[in-house]
This record gives sequence, C-alpha cells and structure tokens, in this order.
Amino acid sequence: MSQNNSRKRTLSTQEADEEGFDAHIPSGNSSPSHNLPPSSPAPFDPYDDGEEPDIVDDDIDDIEERVNEVDLFDDNIRRDYLPDASQDKYASSEVDDGEYNELDISSRRKVDRALDARDRLIQQQKARGQAFLDEEEEEEEQELDQYGLPVQRRRVRTQYDEDFEMSEDEIDPLSEEISLDALADIKAPSIQEWIMEPAVSRSIARELKSFLTEFTNAEGKSVYGSKIRVLGEVNSESLEVDFADLAEAKPIISLFLSTCPEQILKIFDIIAMEAVLLHYPDYSNIHSDITVRIVNYFPNNYTLRELRESHLNTLIRVSGVVTRRTGVFPQLKYVKFDCLKCGQILGPYYQDSHTEVKVNYCPNCRSKNGFRVNNEKTIYRNYQRVSVQEAPGSIPAGRLPRKRDVILLADLVDAVQPGQHVEITGIYKNSYDGTLNAKNGFPVFATIIEANSIKVDGSGSTTEPSSNNTIGDKNRLELFTFTDEQEKQFRKLSNERGIIDKIINSVAPSIYGHRDIKTAVASSLFGGVAKDINGKHSIRGDINVLLIGDPGTAKSQILKYVEKTAHRAVYATGQGASGVGLTASVRKDPITNEWVLEGGALVLADKGTCIIDEFDKMHDRDRTSIHEAMEQQSISISKAGIVTTLKARCAVVAAANPIGGRYNSTIPLSDNVALTTPILSRFDVVCVVRDLVNPTDDERLAKFVIGSHMNSLDSKEADDEMKEMGENPEMEEDEELDGQRNDYYAKYGTIDQEFLIKYINFSKNINPKLNQMDTQKVTKLYADLRRESLATGSMAITIRHLEAVIRISEAFARMRLSEFVSQYDIDRAIKVAIGSFVGSQKLSVKNQLRRVFAKYLV
Repeated sequence: MSQNNSRKRTLSTQEADEEGFDAHIPSGNSSPSHNLPPSSPAPFDPYDDGEEPDIVDDDIDDIEERVNEVDLFDDNIRRDYLPDASQDKYASSEVDDGEYNELDISSRRKVDRALDARDRLIQQQKARGQAFLDEEEEEEEQELDQYGLPVQRRRVRTQYDEDFEMSEDEIDPLSEEISLDALADIKAPSIQEWIMEPAVSRSIARELKSFLTEFTNAEGKSVYGSKIRVLGEVNSESLEVDFADLAEAKPIISLFLSTCPEQILKIFDIIAMEAVLLHYPDYSNIHSDITVRIVNYFPNNYTLRELRESHLNTLIRVSGVVTRRTGVFPQLKYVKFDCLKCGQILGPYYQDSHTEVKVNYCPNCRSKNGFRVNNEKTIYRNYQRVSVQEAPGSIPAGRLPRKRDVILLADLVDAVQPGQHVEITGIYKNSYDGTLNAKNGFPVFATIIEANSIKVDGSGSTTEPSSNNTIGDKNRLELFTFTDEQEKQFRKLSNERGIIDKIINSVAPSIYGHRDIKTAVASSLFGGVAKDINGKHSIRGDINVLLIGDPGTAKSQILKYVEKTAHRAVYATGQGASGVGLTASVRKDPITNEWVLEGGALVLADKGTCIIDEFDKMHDRDRTSIHEAMEQQSISISKAGIVTTLKARCAVVAAANPIGGRYNSTIPLSDNVALTTPILSRFDVVCVVRDLVNPTDDERLAKFVIGSHMNSLDSKEADDEMKEMGENPEMEEDEELDGQRNDYYAKYGTIDQEFLIKYINFSKNINPKLNQMDTQKVTKLYADLRRESLATGSMAITIRHLEAVIRISEAFARMRLSEFVSQYDIDRAIKVAIGSFVGSQKLSVKNQLRRVFAKYLV
C-alpha cells in the first residue's frame, strides 16, 4: 500500500512539472486540502496573485479527462465487481407488488383518453419549442412590466448563502434607479428610442411620480393631490397638469414632453393612474385609465399657417375656429382575439393610427388563420374628428384661410361645436392618405392633430345667475392677458374727462364727420351685458347697427374699420353670401361618408362681430334665415337627419344702399330700402347717411381728403391733422354748421388705435349693473316713440327698441369701465335712440319730431 501511495505522489509531481507549476513548495504550506473541513477557506498561497489561470479552449478536453479518469493500478478496483447481498435487496416503498383486478372496457377507454391528452400536450410543447428555434418564426414574447418594458429574469442560485453578495454582472439593470443626470451615458439612435430604453423609461417614471405626489404651491399644499381628490369626486378620467409646474419642477422632463410627447404621455398616464389609486384604491373599477391633459402649454405656440414638417411628432398649440364636426365613433384601444382552433385568447394588441392590428399565428397551436375578435375583452374608446380653421382676424390680407383636422379621443368628444374659438394642445402627426397619393402621383402624407387638451374661448366664464339675472362674463376673452401696468393705464384713461367723446373721436379717425355713425359703431364694439332670466329666457347683449345711405358716404370704409378693430370679425357681402353661407350647411364627409355640419359666417363670428356689406342685395329667403341669429343668437338646423342648434352670439353691423341708388328724404325709411319690418326691428340703431350739397361742408371735406393724400397720414398723424383742422380759425367760424364736430376733436383728442383695441377687449370684463335708472323717463320715452311712429307711419317701434336703450347705456358704462350704469349713460343712450328714430323719418315730420323729443335731450 505504501508503494502505491508513493507512486501516486510521484505521478502527481510529474504532472505538476509538465503543466508548468512550481512543484517545490515550502513544507509549511504543503498540507493537503482534503484534510480541511468542507466550509473552511482555501489554504493561503503566498505565490498566488489572486487571478485564475487562463484556460485555453484546446486544454478543456484534457482537463475533463483527468478529472474523470480511473486509476487502473488500484488493487481495490476488484471489489466493485464482487457480489454484495445487501445491495440485492429492494426497498418495499419502491416496489408495487399489489394485486389489481382487470379494468372494464369503459375504464380502459377513460385511461386511454387521459394518456392521449397527455401525449398531445407534450407534442404541442415540443412543437412550440422547435418553432421558436426557426429563424423565420417570431421570437418568444418577453414578459413586460406595467410600463411596457421587458423584464429580465434574475439568475436562480441553487444554494443560499446569507453572506453572499450579488456580483455586478448579476444585478438586473432594469431595476436600477438612475438619476436624470446619469442618463446621458445611455446611447440610442434617436431621442424616441432613447426614451424607450428601459433604464431611461424607469427613471422618467420615477421623476413623474415624485412630481405628482410631491409638487406643492407657494403655501406648501400639494397641487395635484387636491386635483386628484376632485377628479375622484366627479368621476373624471382626465387629470390636468400645468406645463409651467412641470417646467419648474422637472425642466428636463418638460423638454422631453415637447420633443417626444407620445412616449412621455404614455408613461405619464400610467403614473397618473398609480397616483389616483393611492387616494382611491378601487378607482380602476370606474375607469381603467387616466389621461393626463397638458394645459397652459407655451413653448411651441404656432398658427395653422406656420406648421411644417419639422413640427411632426412634437407637442404643439394652435388656435382657430371650429368649422365642422363629425359624429362620435368607437375606436379600438386594444383588442383581444380568440383562436377558433384551440380556444386560446390572444392579446391585448394596442391600436395606433399608423398600423392595422393583425394576428400572424397562434402561439399555442401554431395556426395562422381562424381568429375572431373577443368582444367581451376588447376595449374601445370614443373617437371624433373636427376641422379647425384660422380665425378670421388672423388671416393675412389676400390669403385663403388654412384648415387642419383634429382628432378628439375619450372624454374630449363633443367638447367643441362649430363656431367656437378654441386653443388646442396636441401632437402633430402624419397619416397615410391614398387619395393624396393618387392625386399627386407620389407618396404624400396628410397631417392631423391628435388633441391632448382643448381650451374653448369663454369656457368656464359663465357663472351662476346673480341677483340681477346677468350672465357673468368674468373672463370672456381668455386669449387676451393684460399686465398690471396695462390695467393701471386703462383705469387712468377711464377716469379722464370726456372719455366717451374721446373714444368716439378715435373710431375711424381717417373718415371725416359721421359722428352719429361713429357713436353707434363704438357702442356696438363695446356691447352690452347679456342676461338670463332664471335660466329660461335669455336677452342678448350685442348691439346691431344698420347703415343706410347714398353711395360714396364711407359706409364700407367704416365696416372695414370694424373688421380690423373687433376681437373676432367675419366679413361677408350680400351678393357673395347665401343663407347657408351665413348660418350653417350640411354636407357629406369624404372620409366617413356621413352628413356633417359646417358653420357659416354668423357661427364663425360667435362672441364677435359679423359684418355684412350690401345687405340689400341679399335674396329675401337668405335674409329671413338670419332672423333667429340676430335676436335669439342661435341657429337651428334640421337637415339630413341632423337636428341641432348652433350658437351665433355676435353683433351684426350691416350696410345697405337705398332703392334707386339715392336716399329719398320725402318718404320714410321703410319705403327707401327693400327690407321688411321684422328685419329692421332687429337693428338697435339705424343710421341714415345723406350726401347733401353744402358748399361749406364740401370744402372742409375736400381739404381733409386732399391733406390725407398729400401727407400719407397714418392713424396718429390723421388725429393730429384733425386737431389742427379743429383749431383752424376759418373752421371755427362755421362751428354751428359743422355740428361742433371739429370742436370735439380739439377738446377731447383721440386714442392710439392699438391701445384702443386693447381697451375695448379689457372692457369686456366689466359687467355694468342697472341700479340708478330713471324708470319713469325711459317708460315715457317708449310710449312717445310708439305714438309718434303710429302717427307718422314710419318704422314701427317695438319693445326691442326699449331693450336697445338699456344695451347702449351699458355700452357707455363699459367705455368708462364702470360697474354701474349712471343716469348720464341713460341720457346718452336716449339721445342715440331718438337720433336713430328721427333720422329715419321723412323730411316733412323731422322738425316736428325734434320738438316733441327735445325734452328728453335736456
């Protein structure tokens, strides 16, 4: 035995020499490792540098052979082949020596069916494993987490060691929390793919979650915690996020949102749902998803005309007027399919606007056809398309308005209707259009805007009726924002003496005279206050004005001035506008092939001014179509199965020429124009313009026009020129003949046009109330007007004219930025109403009527 052991040691020494290892190890370190306990560390080797020797691929077979080799010189090897009686006995637990009765036919068939089912299952699993090895087949689907990212499985360790520390290569990189600053080390071909990197997506999700849960206002209160509580109270599925808050708290995320909104919003929606579930754990039973709506978005604010290919797939904000709206359709959000062969449920497959959802094969039975939509587990969402057109006031001169289609999803459907001015924040996308490709002969993509949030001009501004039944218009013009300094300037101007006369002087300063027309136009621009009587009866606040007179009296020029000055103005002509062009039309949508509404001029001018020139040239059937719009300020449609009502809350400023071309002062107004009494009664102020031959007035007018042409005056210089003309000694001699027009210019001056436009827009926030009104005086005036109109046989006076006096007085109060209508405003409104009534009479009774109503002008 000792010889055998010595021979083994000799062989081991020779092998060590052949392998290049140092066989001369000090005796103090030569204790055999097999004598140590199993849990002891390896013996210390001073010559070991801590690195494992490199293993060459060619030596692997030799190493395995030495490990598994058998020592043929061992004498004990014969013992393995000697008989051993103890090993010939079998354990009773592993031997089935029981007796069984023979199975009957039914039992045998039952067992056979179970075995056949087991064999089929094994064959399917084998076929599935072989199919995934085929290069032509799709790869095995990875397990995805809640963010749609692949989950990497951790390595399974066979032994547990509490002292074991996971090495760097075993750490799951998807579970790491990387700061936003460290994300720059992650590379990707594009920023979209970079955001979809698992580490980046998880970091963004973590930052968004901290934003929703930790962002506070100046008072230290959670901003979005309160919004989420309100969301749960009203069962809403949208959470509004202010972009300014996001830019302040997470500026990098806000930049990603502007550049890659689709990817960021997907993560944001998931995080919003998690935040809602923290407050309402069962909210998923009400709504399966929460949509984040970005409001007050300011980086990419464009007009429809400015959109280009560089803006594709970015978050933009545009504004315009809704011209048409389709019905509401169900759109697939995600779909699940049933395999008709094996019954497996496939999905969910998420639907987008670029590709169609198709199933290639069933991963269970490998079938490539025979799939049916699972209607119970397929989720739909609401879908609607609207067309948005450039606002009339923003279209460059000589250009046609641009239009874009907008997609509304989920709870945004039916949020707008034709005629409303909207601000849309959404993703600018491209979509395939086969019609464009066939028309152009090469690939051309159509563009759409997928709306994320919509802000309707004036939305949220209507409050509950107050004690005086007025409709609050706290922020009617939300598109206009004014600084504190501008508001101080407005208040300072409103306190100036003669501010109303100064405003009237500033209306169309390049037009000489026509003070009565300018007063009517100014009152229409400022407007009155709309009222709602207990929510049952509404009274308009807009003031309608009709200009009638001889040709060449600057009627059209005044209309053009109104178009440039009014907040929202739509210009139309009597010959170029039909009834449906002014109200609304119904046509077939080329995509859905259904009937859709398109708003006309009155609908597009909602909460603005509709200007109609050549009003007398319209057909009678077209004029009757605007009766409802001028008084009830709505348009009812009953065409092609569509029964609806559109809003037309606008003032109408129209101009018409008399019959025969010139106004005949010997007959009343109703005989001079081809307009019926119902349409005339809907105008609050009717101004008759006469082109009378007066050498003095004609000379002044000629000087003014020639001076304007010679100096090429702008509006401000024209104001200065009028002041100089008012101070001219020659003209001061004729003040009585001129009706003191020039004295007004010299005494009160004018306002810069840009500042006047801002002043008018700011005055819309003022809602004057009637508290100091001489009711007896107004009542007596109405009775006298009714009596004289019946006696003279002229234009009929109705209760609408009494309401017109109140509206005009409210407009004068708005000019002063006053919260209350004073008696001074009432007196000026009475003067305008009497001037309109007397001016429409024939010459033989004018002087008599002036004497009758002189008591009201004191």
